Amino acid sequence: MEDMKKRIQQLLVLSIAAANLASGASWQIDTAHSSAQFAVRHLMVSTVRGEFGGVKGTAEYDAANLSQAKLDVTIDVATLVTREAKRDAHLKSADFFDVAKYPQMTFHSKKFERAGQGKLKVTGDLTLHGVTREVTLDVEGPTPELKEEGGRFRIGAAATAKIKRKDFGMTWNRIVDAGGVAVSDDVNITLDVELVRGGTK
Repeated sequence: MEDMKKRIQQLLVLSIAAANLASGASWQIDTAHSSAQFAVRHLMVSTVRGEFGGVKGTAEYDAANLSQAKLDVTIDVATLVTREAKRDAHLKSADFFDVAKYPQMTFHSKKFERAGQGKLKVTGDLTLHGVTREVTLDVEGPTPELKEEGGRFRIGAAATAKIKRKDFGMTWNRIVDAGGVAVSDDVNITLDVELVRGGTK
């Protein structure tokens, strides 16, 4: 009789898990363990890297039904850091991000596609500096779920993309003596996110 009870309990747990998988799971981005980075060539001889810490958002993900997957990300542009105060101030000014006028950038997914083992392509609308353009993220992950104390689950993923500053209305530049430009138009973006669902803190 005891074995029968255990078997019934196991079946109930499996049924609940299957139902969750079928309907997809809702995740929250863990801001404390997520960040967005950018890299841009300076004077065509070196690469300057910066980071945004204020990454927030949600995701709906079911590996068996990518047509229903969603990703919505909001980034606080004022959290920009390049470890050089004068450069940070210039990047936040109207010459570049214009933080006072455009304090946030957002990404809203429109399509998820498989791109190989453990890889996805996520296409969506990136709004930056008041301009919205379609961008495709190359995603590594998500990782398998990890259950922690309190019953919460965590997954992680990393995404990359390349954009052009001029496509988003950021055209400031200057010509240097050698004939090149001070800042490249191409910007490489990396997004590292950790997501959590369920349980308690």
